[in-house]
Amino acid sequence: MVENKKIFDLAVIGGGPAGISAAIYARRGNFEVLVLHNGGGSLEKAHKIENYYGFKDGISGAELYNEGLLQAENLGIAVKKLEITHFEVNSDGNFEILAGEQKFEAKSLVLATGNKKLRPKIKGLQDFEGKGVSFCAVCDAFFYRKKNVVIIGNGKFALSEADVLANVASSVKILTNGENCDELKKLNTKYSIDERKIEEIKGDENSGLVNSLVFFDGEILSTDGIFIALGEAGAADFAKKAGIFLDGDKIKTDEKMQTNFPGIFACGDCTGGLLQVSKAVFEGALAGLSAIAFLRNKAGKYPKS
Repeated sequence: MVENKKIFDLAVIGGGPAGISAAIYARRGNFEVLVLHNGGGSLEKAHKIENYYGFKDGISGAELYNEGLLQAENLGIAVKKLEITHFEVNSDGNFEILAGEQKFEAKSLVLATGNKKLRPKIKGLQDFEGKGVSFCAVCDAFFYRKKNVVIIGNGKFALSEADVLANVASSVKILTNGENCDELKKLNTKYSIDERKIEEIKGDENSGLVNSLVFFDGEILSTDGIFIALGEAGAADFAKKAGIFLDGDKIKTDEKMQTNFPGIFACGDCTGGLLQVSKAVFEGALAGLSAIAFLRNKAGKYPKS
């Protein structure tokens, strides 16, 4: 683990319009800002955006995303492309963020990662959500003490969920559901990995709970619980681990984009509502301004309002 010794005033998780807007406002307030991102997700896939102000011929999502990152860098914002798996509060009251093999520290935090919940196309999965199929290890690990569980995923997010479950479960196995797992194999030294594609999830007729899954080769694997950890951790995943209040899978904020956790703000798609660039930019600006007020209050530069 490589630890960055610099303590940033604000760390923004997410490099889209919401995250970059928050970063820009905080930077123009003369604060040291870090942006951690790992690609533009659905925005990068948008062929052309024609309903956003200032582009007479429209602009592709990929171009808008990259221009935002360049704008941040030109303002002196530290921008790093890394996968973020975890953050926690340290003894100084700052946030420690784990990203790849690096650790960063910041006095405040903005969550702007969007809010994807990826579901594999497996027969029976939706029927057993909440009945043995879970999307959050921190939330539900308690219910699987001394039981056998599996995780469906093939990256760092899956591995971080496995680490949580390993503390309580009897056994933890990672299933890639036919996806490439070269990266996972390089990182993983603890858990067995099965690369076979899954056909169906089945449950007990009496209890209605998950009890097994079936691979396409016909083999049946008994299990007490299935945790979905596809792709990267989204905003809701981070929120659940930190005890941030949610409304469904959306982060709850007040009118200043402040969550219930002091110093953590959220903006963009992860707060729900209109899933448009214009809304993301507005909320990002508001989150950045609110972070400035929080940091100044924390430093005692003016009385709390």
